[in-house]
Amino acid sequence: MSLNTIKEIERAIGALAPHEIEELYAWLEQNCPPPIDTRVQSDLAAGRLDTAIQRALDDEKNGRTQPL
Repeated sequence: MSLNTIKEIERAIGALAPHEIEELYAWLEQNCPPPIDTRVQSDLAAGRLDTAIQRALDDEKNGRTQPL
């Protein structure tokens, strides 16, 4: 995507009415998940977080945690 295209998109977004901005956010949330969410979902599906999750559950069960 060229810099001109990005500038055009920025200008178009700046011209949106508040309800249109809400629609844009909803569309982005459905179609463009934040990268961290995508990574976490991928890691969960692949089982890469299983050990860490089990360790946290064990710590909580055995009283090795503190309230936030």
